Amino acid sequence: MNNVKLKLEKYEKEFSNKMDELKNQNIISRIWEKDYTVWRNDPTEISNRLGWLDCSDVAKTKFDEIAEFVDEIKSEGFTHALLLGMGGSSLAPEVFRKIFGVESGYLDLSILDSTHPDQVQSMIDKCNSHKTLFIVSTKSGGTVETISFMKRFYNTTIASVGKDNVGNHFVAITDPGSGLEEMAKNLNFRKTFINDPNIGGRYSALSLFGLVPAALIGVDLNRFIGLVDIAITESKNEVNTTAKIGVALGVLAESGVDKVTYILSNELKPFGAWVEQLIAESTGKDGKGILPIEGEELLTPSEYSNDRLFVHIHLKDDSSNQNKVRELEKSGFPVIEIEFESLYQLGAQFFIWEMATVIASWVTEIQPYDQPNVEEAKIIGRRMMKQYLEEGKLTKLTPTLDENGIKVFADSTVAKLSEVIPQFMKNINVGENEILGRSYVAIQAYVNMDEEAEAALQKLRTKIQKEYKVATTIGFGPRFLHSTGQLHKGDAGNGLFIQIVSQNKTDVEIPNEAGKDKSDMTFNVLLNAQALGDRAALLDNKRSVIRFDISENIAEDIGKIF
Repeated sequence: MNNVKLKLEKYEKEFSNKMDELKNQNIISRIWEKDYTVWRNDPTEISNRLGWLDCSDVAKTKFDEIAEFVDEIKSEGFTHALLLGMGGSSLAPEVFRKIFGVESGYLDLSILDSTHPDQVQSMIDKCNSHKTLFIVSTKSGGTVETISFMKRFYNTTIASVGKDNVGNHFVAITDPGSGLEEMAKNLNFRKTFINDPNIGGRYSALSLFGLVPAALIGVDLNRFIGLVDIAITESKNEVNTTAKIGVALGVLAESGVDKVTYILSNELKPFGAWVEQLIAESTGKDGKGILPIEGEELLTPSEYSNDRLFVHIHLKDDSSNQNKVRELEKSGFPVIEIEFESLYQLGAQFFIWEMATVIASWVTEIQPYDQPNVEEAKIIGRRMMKQYLEEGKLTKLTPTLDENGIKVFADSTVAKLSEVIPQFMKNINVGENEILGRSYVAIQAYVNMDEEAEAALQKLRTKIQKEYKVATTIGFGPRFLHSTGQLHKGDAGNGLFIQIVSQNKTDVEIPNEAGKDKSDMTFNVLLNAQALGDRAALLDNKRSVIRFDISENIAEDIGKIF
């Protein structure tokens, strides 16, 4: 297994006591026996979510089928693939593509998990080719974003290759009996991969949802899963390193150190978005939660509050962050250090963090497999879309300030744009009571995801982080609704939420049915319904929310906010 070191400082005693409890209660063997009572006395949404434990054995039974499929696709001249999915269906494939790149002769993989019309249009322009394969990926088979993507690209591809050939450009990955399985059959998709239904979306990286896209870019699945097997074997010992990571996460969270801050080698940075969903959606409920922080600028120890656990994951020959991490250790911050021998140990990390997360959930007495608050925003969003279909318009909010083309929607009124964030940050909880925890700031950006926008958001984030000594996250909407959205509404309520919604340069219609032209809705309507729905769900859960409506000049306007 990877080289792992835990330095937990003043929390060592609580950690040691909980490790003894883990051993005395046979937690590890009970997890491997699929004993749902580790987390709850009721098996609902646990017993049918433990298939991830069998990921390696099941994967090996699919290797021949996947290899045959990849050879067939390559032999037919496909050069590109576009995966259409959200959350657990899209995040692992994105990590594979960004970390491994593309082997010579394999398919260049892109991911679409944003309903922003500018993002959708950019993918239409990029993938309008006879050589693109579309992977429609959704566990439930009915995810509104994914099915909307599928209908749009199905119609666009008809225009390119004709009705007789369009199905040959589409494959599905889904659960048995899902709506997508039926759609794929009716629309003559060339293939449907049926995944193990007993695996939840965020635990599906080592299932077909992750492995099929990985194989298409040239990842050696035998080597990849072989290293996963080593981690699995080690994790079955009653006391093991993975268990220690999980117990540390849980014990520290119970002590108010609930911001797990990832420091990653440059080559491994894409892993952060995947582990963010896993931990946030698994642990953020019932008034509790462990907040994963990924992508933050690494600052000096004095610029952090005492709610941080740092996780330093790096390649063996990468010492670029070592000095700063040592300074954090010397200042008394708990640190977990994990060293990679090679990029192929990524698969082992997928498994290690899945196991560590469910163990942390045992420590904090959380059920890690459900997502009770995710549906809230979906229900409100669907209600908004129904309203649009009936009335031809969405709910219109009244701004509290309109300056330089930026509209602000807040609880309190201020005279100038420059005063908005400082006024909003008066809501911050500085954590005098450690158990209640400190606030964090979540920037929710319903904007086109490009490098310029991301740089502007990072600049805003770092300014807030330094000014208020507070943990910060960035989530692009609506993809974060399938990731951190559960924690935002289900945790202890320490989040301060900054919504940024941009105008779109273009709009793209969503066909009512694949293969037919009629359309009653566009992606711009869907995006705005989702933003309004999530804002309403946050407010319903007594969260502090501020919204900025900006123009299509995203970077410029974000720079004006603070």
